[in-house]
Amino acid sequence: MDDRTVYHDKTAACYTLGCKLNFAETSAISRQLLNAGVTRARKGQPADICVINTCTVTELADKKGRQMIRRAIHENPNAFVVVIGCYAQLKPDELAAIEGVDLVLGTGQKHDLLKHLGNLTKKGKGETVVSEAKKIRTFAPSISADDRTRYFLKVQDGCDYFCSYCTIPFARGRSRNGSIAQLMRQAEQVVEEGGKEIVLTGVNIGDFGRTTGERFIDLIRELDRVEGVERYRISSIEPNLLSDEIIDFVAASRHFAPHFHIPLQAGSDAVLRQMGRRYDTALFRQKIERIKGVMPHAFIGVDVIVGVRGETDAYFEEGRAFIESLDFSQLHVFTYSERPGTRALQVDHVVPYRTKQARSKVLLELSARKLHAFYQSQEGSRREVLFEHTKRGRKMHGFTENYVRMHADFDPVLINRVIEVEVGPYDERQVAMEAIIT
Repeated sequence: MDDRTVYHDKTAACYTLGCKLNFAETSAISRQLLNAGVTRARKGQPADICVINTCTVTELADKKGRQMIRRAIHENPNAFVVVIGCYAQLKPDELAAIEGVDLVLGTGQKHDLLKHLGNLTKKGKGETVVSEAKKIRTFAPSISADDRTRYFLKVQDGCDYFCSYCTIPFARGRSRNGSIAQLMRQAEQVVEEGGKEIVLTGVNIGDFGRTTGERFIDLIRELDRVEGVERYRISSIEPNLLSDEIIDFVAASRHFAPHFHIPLQAGSDAVLRQMGRRYDTALFRQKIERIKGVMPHAFIGVDVIVGVRGETDAYFEEGRAFIESLDFSQLHVFTYSERPGTRALQVDHVVPYRTKQARSKVLLELSARKLHAFYQSQEGSRREVLFEHTKRGRKMHGFTENYVRMHADFDPVLINRVIEVEVGPYDERQVAMEAIIT
């Protein structure tokens, strides 16, 4: 008896927290269930199977994970409940102890969900199936479409960096990836489904090729040749892996957007060393200047963590001054959250909570000024916008190739189309630039 016969009359509900990689993986798991005859539960319809994909990057992420699990159980009281994701890999017993949870699967097992479901009989106590992170070697292909027009293509998983504050290598395993040939086929699948934009995602995508002997630059060169994809975006890439060759290729490519997301994490070299990062501020500045030198209009997003152990007032001020001196477009500010088992806990200097919040506010205000200045610099230029779905009667939104958020009056003809517009003035209420369509 095959899976389709066993589960043909069952419904499932999937819940996801965390990064775009998690969403891509949930989508892949949903397709597995669909291929086994399981249909998606309609809104308000109790499901037979619940899958909750968790995140554990911060204490708040853990809390949200527990809340989501309990909400799923409340909404689907008779469902067979499965918890997966990074939280599940790191703290399986903690999640299995939640009343109503039947099964907790680790990173190495979640993509074999069907193998572990059994006959969906509720259990008196949650079971765990988790392997050691160092034994996680397989790469599970995943691709998802969000509720707009872009697809997220997983090209890499895991990380070998072991930064002092981070648990991702323990939750995701070692760096591994799909092959270029495999990923090109998935890009072609997106075209067949009508997708126009693909975001390359992973844990450490610049490390692509660790398991196949290929290189990230080779991957993007081949993807650029796939007919029918309007544009690609590269998600977060480590500055030490963002080679000048990659930057120059994006500048000259057919379809790769002038949009970079680069984690800095700290603007002080002393703090970067303590974090175990593999670059210094001089290298980071060189990357920003290289991008702006060949793509003056490029959007550059930068990740920063505030309040890590060891970040004194002097180090924070040094970092703030360095960050302000950079020609970037927007900051993504994260407040440091202590994670059990990380080397950062060995550092004595602890930043008080209120100080963390104050530092976060300083950087968020800096980010708002930089973003507004970048948007204003684009006014009057002509850009290509991919318009997204929206409700009739409301403004429709989309992004330019260099990630400027645009808005226009709703027109169904424009949905999922790339058109050239003039970038009009900034609309503070819409938090977007006006798209002047001629």
